[in-house]
Amino acid sequence: MNTAQAKRILETALICASEPLPVAAMRTLLGEMLNADSIKLLLDELQDDWAQRGVELVCVASGWRFQSRPEMREYLDRLNPEKPPRYTRATLETLAIIAYRQPVTRGDMEDIRGVTIGTPLIKQLEDRGWVEVIGHRETVGRPALYATTRQFLDDLGLASLDQLPVLETPSEQTASIFDALETAGAIDGAEAPTATEPAQGEPAADEPAAADEQEQQP
Repeated sequence: MNTAQAKRILETALICASEPLPVAAMRTLLGEMLNADSIKLLLDELQDDWAQRGVELVCVASGWRFQSRPEMREYLDRLNPEKPPRYTRATLETLAIIAYRQPVTRGDMEDIRGVTIGTPLIKQLEDRGWVEVIGHRETVGRPALYATTRQFLDDLGLASLDQLPVLETPSEQTASIFDALETAGAIDGAEAPTATEPAQGEPAADEPAAADEQEQQP
């Protein structure tokens, strides 16, 4: 198998794959004929080949995948007018805390946000596949420690948490998470938090109270 054939096989597999492909799977695909470094060189070439197209090859936490470029979203939405889930500001604030401070307990999140966080809110993030319990803190009650998942990074189009922008304030972190998920089409962007807006413990005034937002001021 020559380089051109290997590149063609990789391209075909990546286009047809329903999930991101890790390099290990690509080596299996090619019968172990190329090492990881050689495969990464071919992936770099494929990225260049698709640089001027509406689809791009990217590396995310779970592997490599083809995806539409952000500027194509408004056109693709015309084919699928159904909007993605809409999350309240409180939910996104909690997700941002987990992403930037992980691993954290619910008590840690409540200390940062200044409000009680209801179980349905955490469960909503778990059901979405964005957060998971990775252990328990060795203290009274052994509270669960929460962290983000590979699915969360995949939905943001990131390969690792190191690619999250370095931000200081909780409001900036929330806005960053919102922008990334909105750009990826993972959420409905109707209620955008802003970096200048103080953290809020309740839904916006024009949002109906949701079952996942059972929060009360302590």
